[in-house]
Amino acid sequence: MRRHVLLKFAGTTLAIALFFIAYFHLLHHPAYAVTTMPVTALDGLIPFQPQALFVYLTLWLYVGVGPGLQPDLLELSRYGLWVCLLCATGLAIFYFWPTQVPPTGIDVSSYAGFSMLQGVDAAGNACPSMHVAIAAFTMLRLEHVWRRLRAPAFLSALNLTWCVAIVLSTLLTRQHVVLDALAGALLGTAFAWASLRAPRLARRDAARGRGRTIARPTRAVPRAGVKLRARR
Repeated sequence: MRRHVLLKFAGTTLAIALFFIAYFHLLHHPAYAVTTMPVTALDGLIPFQPQALFVYLTLWLYVGVGPGLQPDLLELSRYGLWVCLLCATGLAIFYFWPTQVPPTGIDVSSYAGFSMLQGVDAAGNACPSMHVAIAAFTMLRLEHVWRRLRAPAFLSALNLTWCVAIVLSTLLTRQHVVLDALAGALLGTAFAWASLRAPRLARRDAARGRGRTIARPTRAVPRAGVKLRARR
């Protein structure tokens, strides 16, 4: 897992950069009318916690763990492909259905980091929450690695705790509403499941193909120069 460290770091950085280029373009140039996401009763029960901004920003550290734990170049390529498909799907949704979170009525200018966050990551591109989608994808893929390695249980607990903390931070910082987070969780889970399922299906189909080849009967061919005995 320590192989291709430079490639993993550079690839993750490049993927994040390209995602943000497209993300900010859609944020500032929506193709259609922007829909304001509705607020549920659960949103009213979640208090604004500016301290959660630190956890919110740790996503960009968390997403690097998944590629870093891939054992070889093939697995790294597959992982990167599915992450790109996940991000492309989210961006497509933002293009055809632009959304934004409703105004919070909270003056965040006095809180450290929030002025910058509001200036960079505005209220648009709300549903699904790509923060939550990528966190959910990473959590499930990391759990698969821990199970394969028979890692200590505390690593699974840490993985789940980190993911849940990031999801909650999107709500506590008012960057998203509950419906955004639910949609992001479903999107990330669906792509994580598909990314783990696809190689198994490919191996099963390959095994079936080999089985048919082995089981195929072959017709006996007489040796050259040997005359077949005539029937009496």
